[in-house]
Amino acid sequence: MLAYRSPSRRLKRPRGAVLACALGSAVALILTGTGTAAAAPPAPDEPVRSGQAWMGAGTRIEQGPASSAAGGITPMDTSGVQGIDVSHWQGAINWGSVKAAGISFAYMKATEGTSFKDSSFSANYTGSYNAGLIRGAYHFARPDVSNGATQAGYFASNGGGWSQDGKTLPGVLDIEHNPYGAMCYGLSTTQMRTWINDFYTTYKARTTRDVVIYTTAGWWNTCTGSWTGMAAKSPLWIAHWGTASPTIPAGFPTWTIWQYTATGRVGGVSGDVDRNKFNGSLARLQALANNTA
Repeated sequence: MLAYRSPSRRLKRPRGAVLACALGSAVALILTGTGTAAAAPPAPDEPVRSGQAWMGAGTRIEQGPASSAAGGITPMDTSGVQGIDVSHWQGAINWGSVKAAGISFAYMKATEGTSFKDSSFSANYTGSYNAGLIRGAYHFARPDVSNGATQAGYFASNGGGWSQDGKTLPGVLDIEHNPYGAMCYGLSTTQMRTWINDFYTTYKARTTRDVVIYTTAGWWNTCTGSWTGMAAKSPLWIAHWGTASPTIPAGFPTWTIWQYTATGRVGGVSGDVDRNKFNGSLARLQALANNTA
């Protein structure tokens, strides 16, 4: 049982405590405009724990953290239709400020493997929608823990669904360099092709949409053997940091979304955030959301 304290005693707080409380409140007010930081992702030389990967965790291994801020594209390039992708690593996000900063779309991590759900997904998915952004969800692939069909089902049941409301983009299969071990997750190129196709088939059966594929040219060409089998089915989200023009994998005619930096800055988000461009007009992005593209 809590001990009773008289009103007079509760009011007699030390001057230092009052000042600390006031400062804390002021900091909280400031953070509501910029987003509240969470713990930073593991450093490049630190291991990533299962379930804690993010879009670009494997890309960082391939391209190096420094490449995200190098080259001809700066983290604050605002040309074209701009977007961000986030996970719990960004902490609390002020989505109204993100929208005001000129961001038109956002993707957020929903799931990983067969048992991990991102702790910030619900807040991000709802908050971005209410702020007027076009948003969608992504699944961090773990081909080493189950088949593709199982993970597609898990994704579709836990945030990866789709509805024709004008604000929901098709789900993303985030398949990149394994941040937990062997680059290709221990699969042969033939096995990887089967895994990706099974994910695609199951996701489409559940949602009616073609899944978007996030990857790098290096990973795709190595781990699928430069497979051309998805080029006519899935929009490509290419990750290539610090360059004026991204290299795309074999078989894909062009990119739909380009993640051009992992060290971008956007109002409403505290710290670094991945920034992306859509390859087309806002009307084309809306058509992708509505399945009329």
